[in-house]
Amino acid sequence: MKGKKSCGGGVFHTDSLMNKKILLLPAVLAFLPSLAACGKQYDYTAHISEAKRDIFRAETEEFTLVLSCVEREHPYCADGIVCPKSNVVEISLTPAILSGAEYQIYVTGKGGWGGEASFRNTFGDYFLSRSVEVFPEQTVSLRVEWENEVREIAATSVKNEATLTVEEALSHAVTAEKETVERMFRGKNFCGEFYVRLLRRDKNYYYVGIVDGSEEISLLLDAETGELLARRPPK
Repeated sequence: MKGKKSCGGGVFHTDSLMNKKILLLPAVLAFLPSLAACGKQYDYTAHISEAKRDIFRAETEEFTLVLSCVEREHPYCADGIVCPKSNVVEISLTPAILSGAEYQIYVTGKGGWGGEASFRNTFGDYFLSRSVEVFPEQTVSLRVEWENEVREIAATSVKNEATLTVEEALSHAVTAEKETVERMFRGKNFCGEFYVRLLRRDKNYYYVGIVDGSEEISLLLDAETGELLARRPPK
């Protein structure tokens, strides 16, 4: 008996297949997109509810200023459901000595903005935020005013060439927490959300929160290698 080959459920004699390659070619080409779709990885980035993409820092003898670039859903709720997101710049100014002074903070240059910052008792800092269309890059020029003082400063990004993007950090987190992520699927749909935040301490890190409304896992990753450094709750 002559050999046979199967393709997409059909059966062909090998000699007939050789004689009909030209006729079969269009059908094979049409079948390729479906094969590619079957091998396509799930797009977890569509489930990011909050992404802190960059941090800018400046320090003087009088204060430390941190400017964060955050993409965040609204309304903001850890329920496993992703809502529409907007870009927000958040500025935190921590005085070296709390004196009760009122601070005004301004982002200068093209499209500048700013105003009076609000004191936060919980953090001991002055806070100001605003929605923006585009995040700054590399360096931000600012002016800080309080009492009779004015300081013109430049805040620089904490990122370097080796710093992972938010999307790359998420990929490492999903790989490290594969079992948790798989539990959050309902059929073919992922029913969870991610919080991916760049952090700066002695070096750069990424915090990744994985939430589905009933379960919440927190991961700390090295921001350059993606290595898992800590998990809460511990396994």
